Amino acid sequence: MTLVLNRYRLDPVHLGKGGMGVVWGAHDEKLGRRVAIKFIRFPDGVRDPELEARFTHEAKIMSRLAHPGAPVLHDFGEYRDPQLGDRLFMVMQFVEGTGVDDVVAEHGPLPLGWVASIGAQVAAVLAAAHGLGILHRDLKPSNLMLRRDGSIQVVDFGLALMQDPGMTKLTRTGQQLGTAAYMSPEQVNAEQPSERSDVYALGAVLHELLTGRQLFTGPSEYSVMNQHVNTRPTAVGRLRPDVPKELDELILAMVEKRPEDRPATAAEVHDRLMPYLAGTGPLGDMTAPIPSPVRMYAHAVSRTLTAGAPPSTVSAGGNGPVDGDFSRGDIGRARRQAVSLVRESRYGDAAGMLAGVAVAASRKLGIADTEVIDLRGQLADVLLMGQDYRRAAQEFRQIADDLLLHPEPDYERVSQCRLQEVTCHVHAGDPGLALHIMRELLADEGSRFPEDDARLLELRRQIGELEISVGTVDRARVTLTSLCEDLTRLYGSGHGATIRVTDLLTGLGG
Repeated sequence: MTLVLNRYRLDPVHLGKGGMGVVWGAHDEKLGRRVAIKFIRFPDGVRDPELEARFTHEAKIMSRLAHPGAPVLHDFGEYRDPQLGDRLFMVMQFVEGTGVDDVVAEHGPLPLGWVASIGAQVAAVLAAAHGLGILHRDLKPSNLMLRRDGSIQVVDFGLALMQDPGMTKLTRTGQQLGTAAYMSPEQVNAEQPSERSDVYALGAVLHELLTGRQLFTGPSEYSVMNQHVNTRPTAVGRLRPDVPKELDELILAMVEKRPEDRPATAAEVHDRLMPYLAGTGPLGDMTAPIPSPVRMYAHAVSRTLTAGAPPSTVSAGGNGPVDGDFSRGDIGRARRQAVSLVRESRYGDAAGMLAGVAVAASRKLGIADTEVIDLRGQLADVLLMGQDYRRAAQEFRQIADDLLLHPEPDYERVSQCRLQEVTCHVHAGDPGLALHIMRELLADEGSRFPEDDARLLELRRQIGELEISVGTVDRARVTLTSLCEDLTRLYGSGHGATIRVTDLLTGLGG
């Protein structure tokens, strides 16, 4: 194994390479630790001053961005390679983990809680970068590393841009840098990127994590880039019916064509994702529920300075405004304070406050009022996040029943509530009840949509998995075999949805 700089012993095989660099795992023999070393790479073998400037630029960015969600830069310099001559290098923290692109390839669409967790973590890193005037410009699943403890590291700042007037512009006029599937319209048009360009890319990533397919696809990069500029994306909720309306609207807002129509900051995206961060069980062997110093640290920080904040005018103990004093403004105030309490992990306080206001609001405005329904939906979400699964299930079911009393029921939201109810029963250890509800839901949805509709196919897959979990293997085999035949007919045997069901059948054996 090669020894570099009389200190770093490289692994036999490199970890990966891109247009600007090749990355090796190595052992730091001086400090006895694992590191990653990135060497500059010239595609045509000839030294390129611009590539060297960009490589140096990346090192400067990493040295400024001190965040637990980004790798630490240990060293930077020039190494005289006996075969390749002088080469710039940087020594970085070694990130043990799996690329999120590989996670999606293995698991297909990810659970809602995992998508929210990944998105919120990435948004936090972007907020830190943007605060330093740094734009990533190449955010994509392969640049996100999922670690065993569930934390995310944002890697590869090779295309990042520091918005610093003193910096030399490294991109040639009209040159497009980035990955076609995640490029914002302004990047496609070679216009000046902004923080909202990274928000767009994150929206494209979240869309893919929820659906298992990229925001736009086509026969060429030009076709994909043209769609970023001119084509409206398909709402996630049309492809996956268990996605809550508010989350669907957030992702659509993130991938708006005009930057000014997107969320203003990554911090806003983070806050809007946090209410959906529940149900993050292990993802196969990629994660494990082990004690995590990172999680312990983050939890302590989340309760520092905010834990002693003065209470608002709405009680956190469940005693909301009395009916005579109630107004619609109380709903907005309660919902905002609940978000703050959830950030502090005070789920019980948030649920108690929302429940008290919901009682007064229901009496004053009626149980089917839109704002009341939104308030009760937030209460149900908080109960789910706080792992009060049985109460959450009751709330979701009651909301669904009350929505059906409306002269023009919102069937989409009814379906979302019932799917959330199923999630609660699964977490509460009652997959049999969850299976019963799912079969009822499939029958109801089947009366509204054609049998080849994507949401019905997804419901059938979830029913098959629940049948496996309750031990009715023969029933599951029938369900999944029929589904696999339909998916093959509709999408082909190589489609991710077909492969996922085929793998389930293979696991059943016999």
